[in-house]
Amino acid sequence: MAEHHIDLSQSPPVVTIDHCRTVTELFLNRVQQYPDKVALREKDFGLWNEYSWSQYGDYARLTGLGLIALGLKRGDVCSVASEVCKEWLFADQGIVSVGGVTNGVYPTDAPNQVKYLITDSGTRFYFAEDEEQLDKVLQVRQHTPTLEKIIIFDMEGLRRLDDSMCMSFDALLELGRNFAREHPEVWEQEIHAADPEDLMVLTYTSGTTGPPKGAMISHRNMMYMMVTLQRIYNVSEKDEQLAFLPLAHVAGRVFYISLVLESCSVINLVEDAETMIQDLQEISPTLHFAVPRVWEKQYSTVAIMLKEGTALGRFAYDCAIAIGENVALFRLQGKSVPLVQRLLFFLAEHMVLKNIRRMLGINNCRILSTAAAPVAPELIKWFWSLGKPMYEVYGQTECTGIVTSNRPDALRIGSVGKSTEDAEVELSAENEIKIRSPGVITGYWNKPEKTADTIQHDWLYTGDVGRLDEDGFVYIIDRINDIIITSGGKNITPSEIENQLKFSPFISDAVIVGDKRPYLTCLVMIDQENVTKFAQDNDVPFTSYTSLCHTTEIQDLVWQEIEKVNQKFARVETIKKFSLIDQLLDPEDEELTPTMKLKRKVVNEKYADMVNKMYQPDRTAT
Repeated sequence: MAEHHIDLSQSPPVVTIDHCRTVTELFLNRVQQYPDKVALREKDFGLWNEYSWSQYGDYARLTGLGLIALGLKRGDVCSVASEVCKEWLFADQGIVSVGGVTNGVYPTDAPNQVKYLITDSGTRFYFAEDEEQLDKVLQVRQHTPTLEKIIIFDMEGLRRLDDSMCMSFDALLELGRNFAREHPEVWEQEIHAADPEDLMVLTYTSGTTGPPKGAMISHRNMMYMMVTLQRIYNVSEKDEQLAFLPLAHVAGRVFYISLVLESCSVINLVEDAETMIQDLQEISPTLHFAVPRVWEKQYSTVAIMLKEGTALGRFAYDCAIAIGENVALFRLQGKSVPLVQRLLFFLAEHMVLKNIRRMLGINNCRILSTAAAPVAPELIKWFWSLGKPMYEVYGQTECTGIVTSNRPDALRIGSVGKSTEDAEVELSAENEIKIRSPGVITGYWNKPEKTADTIQHDWLYTGDVGRLDEDGFVYIIDRINDIIITSGGKNITPSEIENQLKFSPFISDAVIVGDKRPYLTCLVMIDQENVTKFAQDNDVPFTSYTSLCHTTEIQDLVWQEIEKVNQKFARVETIKKFSLIDQLLDPEDEELTPTMKLKRKVVNEKYADMVNKMYQPDRTAT
């Protein structure tokens, strides 16, 4: 277990882990202290290849020194556009260890977004995963004057590339080897030259309310988050995770890089997004963090399987999950489970529940965790009923990750838990959640006005409306800008209704509409896989995704799901009409964030005609 120390009496606060004050010093410590221990695994052609801390360190060292050989100076920004892979990790540690700043680019970003991120951050060196990512940056490089060199991880299909701006990752490593022979002392000198307040990471916000803003994360911010994560999850060097979330997202970075660095645990890099469930089953991690959409998909997978199963199978499941619910109720209340209930659960687990957990790849998980978007309490309770505790946490990019958490000794489903140690959470006069902690960033890159709006007197104003109960548990009501006030003057929080809709296996996402309107309507994005299967099983004719959305049977299916949700809310909160977004969206579309959340403002503007039609007289659900 690492030794932590946080001193809030100093300004800025001092954070140390094993007597290291910067992330780079801690990385060097791990490389030297645990050279032969496995740090990461990556699946390639079906085989899991292991890399030790010593190898991790060598690749990072050669990357960093190669960049210095290319002319990198302390404070220079390097962008990385790639899916989760070992080269992403090597490049990141190499960049920050020699004083550079890592800026993650989502591999789903379109060329115009790539141009914005390069120009806004002033990127000098750009790491592209493969030909696809290279093509994007080559399309826009004439509009990115700061860009000097593009380094490519995977040269498949690019062996004949002849471009003075481009080089392979292997060539960069060779530059590093040559530089190391001539300057063997530079690597450690650069590591020890870092200051805790130095900028190490730019993480761009999702841009749901405007152009993305670069959150400036320092070494001290990240060191504090490492301590916070360890306090919440109690991770040991024997723990394992599966890395599948994008490393450009703050959640991916803190769980797959920072937490691993603090705990010396093992990270397993997913082979491909399509193989995630298989990889989960093979690795069977002990800690699994995912955004709500991932958990909703797991629940819907089981729900659809049950619909297709036998009557006996459904009966066995219903009995087992009912027993699980009873046991979960005791555990959630902190009470001991009666002997009879324990015996019943033993049978239910071995006959049904364990098989479900194995199928989902979570059977060995001691903790499931979720954040980054609202989640239905029923979903969390379902995982508890399966026999696996799930804890909702809350945070933002602007506080480097997590600031409140549910824990085994302090849990209330529906809340996002209590503030973490050394962090303060309060409500403003308008009930906006505000945060003060050593994790709060210094501001937004090149945006002093936005910084001044968001961070005031060391307090981060989150933009979330919330409430605090008498025991200090925090409840998120909604985003301030998302609160709906109907023409009748009723205040409605759409996220609660949307969460219930997304609990349906047939609904991927939903946006409630109704501000200054007489009633609520809804734009729905269907779950393509599950709805397609429903159509096939029920002989519903369709030729494309668009035609599928316009069939009467699918319209009726979605309306039935909406009606189930309507029964849970007051009359004024019920959805009167809906429309399906009949275009198949992916993260490259402007309507979606990289984490597959619908952008409310963009959706309302782009589908304004569809919305207006729902408020015309005598119109039924469409």
